Amino acid sequence: MTETAPPDAPRDELFPATRRALLHRIAVGQADGRAPSLMGAVVREGQLVWSGARSMMDGHAPEADTQYRIGSITKSFVAVLVLRLRDEGLLDLADPLRTHLADRLDVEGVDVSMGDATVAQLLAHTSGIAAEARGPWWERTPGELRPGLGEVFGERPQRLPAGRRFHYSNPGYALLGALVEQKRGAPWGEVLRREILEPLGMPRTSIVPQAPHAGGWAVHPWADVMQQEPTEDMGHMGPAGQLWSTTADLARFAVFLTNGDDRVLSATTVAEMRRPATPPDGAAWEAAYGLGLQLLRRDGRLFFGHTGSMPGFVSTLWISAEEQLAGIVLANATSGPATSLIAADLVRIVAEHEPPLPTPWRPLPQADADLLDLTGVWYWGTSTIGLRLRADRWLELGPLQGGGRGSRFRPEADGTWTGLDGYYAGETLRVVRTESSAQGSAGDGSPGILGTVTHLDVGTFVFTRRPYDPADSVPGTLDPEGWRGF
Repeated sequence: MTETAPPDAPRDELFPATRRALLHRIAVGQADGRAPSLMGAVVREGQLVWSGARSMMDGHAPEADTQYRIGSITKSFVAVLVLRLRDEGLLDLADPLRTHLADRLDVEGVDVSMGDATVAQLLAHTSGIAAEARGPWWERTPGELRPGLGEVFGERPQRLPAGRRFHYSNPGYALLGALVEQKRGAPWGEVLRREILEPLGMPRTSIVPQAPHAGGWAVHPWADVMQQEPTEDMGHMGPAGQLWSTTADLARFAVFLTNGDDRVLSATTVAEMRRPATPPDGAAWEAAYGLGLQLLRRDGRLFFGHTGSMPGFVSTLWISAEEQLAGIVLANATSGPATSLIAADLVRIVAEHEPPLPTPWRPLPQADADLLDLTGVWYWGTSTIGLRLRADRWLELGPLQGGGRGSRFRPEADGTWTGLDGYYAGETLRVVRTESSAQGSAGDGSPGILGTVTHLDVGTFVFTRRPYDPADSVPGTLDPEGWRGF
């Protein structure tokens, strides 16, 4: 068993008892899963604070720089490339695929009915396209067996109506890779390197393995023997699971998926990726899928990230955004190691051993008198709502008791605010005032004094300072007798 010093943080970042518990967890995972080797890592608040490994060979274990094949974690990288295209205005997620790939689908003999699936449906696995590629087991055979998209999909690729339900589709991501290539005019792997890997500082993530890298093994299910698995270039299926990476590189990707990076994608867009794209099953759902990211509920936490498997390898990246923690597990066995559970446990161990300290309260750098006057109690009908002023002129609207509608609001240049989450996400908050006074505007170019605030308007919802007061701007009619007993 080895513990490697994190490249981005001091070795003593975690307490010794925490490090021991983490090492114990991956040791149990390697032994119970009968993995030739297993690596684990933890990211906390943007830093790789721990990594460790367990190997079948005494005195020899992989380092944080050792590559493993990461399988379907590749899909999250491809999704980022597609969302970059969307953010640049080169496509819309509601676009049918044929809008951008009609000529190629026709030339390569792909059933054009697949073109009805939208970009969003492909990202979220709701396109209804077949789960696997045509022909022999695509993960263990060379991509040359499928020289064109027609050979990937074959006959009847559309298995379910588009948009109706979640149906995981590996070939669907082959189409997304083709979409990236069409829009960028370069192979998807080259686009990946240029637009994600280089900006995020991930030099050890690649399409083909680069030394040092682990070998992939199949362990016999009923005997402690093993044989080596093939390593194939999957060709058109590469966007579904081709990549190799390291715990150190995936730690940097985890930080990006948590906070965003304007060189790649904004924080708003990465947050969009991790919202369920289809309604989860039941109120107590445990798993869902966003736009290229899986979601998991475990131990009272909401994780996002992705799992991966290829012949000879299994992997997991789970992130708890609320706790600013991520767990990474890589193993070189076709099956056996429960990497999803181990990665979640790494997060749990750190959270339980070293719960984060809250950020110290600090006052705002300056007080905005106009905004300060807006804070306090408002009423939507008879519902009591509180408005709070946050840093940088942000506002937060929410119920004072019980459940109810609320949102954070970002200030805009035109003097309005835009809702970022909750019921009012995307809606506009306006402060409605009486007409401005002429004072202060005589000849010196300064604006007039702002008028008196009458109400707040949030997507036509009117919030007043008193409930149903005739002096306030209450939509509709009011009982002329006003408030009375009975």
